[in-house]
Amino acid sequence: MSDSIFSDALVEGDVIPQAVAELLHITLSELAATLGLSRQAMANSDHVRSAPVQARLRELEDILNQILPWAGSPLAAYAWYRSQSLPSFGGAPTEQLVRDGRADDVRHYLERLAEGGFA
Repeated sequence: MSDSIFSDALVEGDVIPQAVAELLHITLSELAATLGLSRQAMANSDHVRSAPVQARLRELEDILNQILPWAGSPLAAYAWYRSQSLPSFGGAPTEQLVRDGRADDVRHYLERLAEGGFA
């Protein structure tokens, strides 16, 4: 996974929230809020390795990886993720859509844009 935005945040196949927070220059609390998870889920090693937490971290990773080539940096990709309103979704920001369980919809939207489609 060397081409992943979180390649340095992986340990034994798990995404480590503290490393993600450091990469994005945010706190664990901010990361938890971004993902719609509790701060405790980010701090407890048993919770961190749970399927739901890892799934949310992987959704963030996948979407940031899609955005990174044209955003230019992990921080710019994260800023886009947090704030960009998506016209195809009634202007909802990416962050909210992912929190609402619509990460697949966002990924498909980004794929469509990458193929030359319209927003």
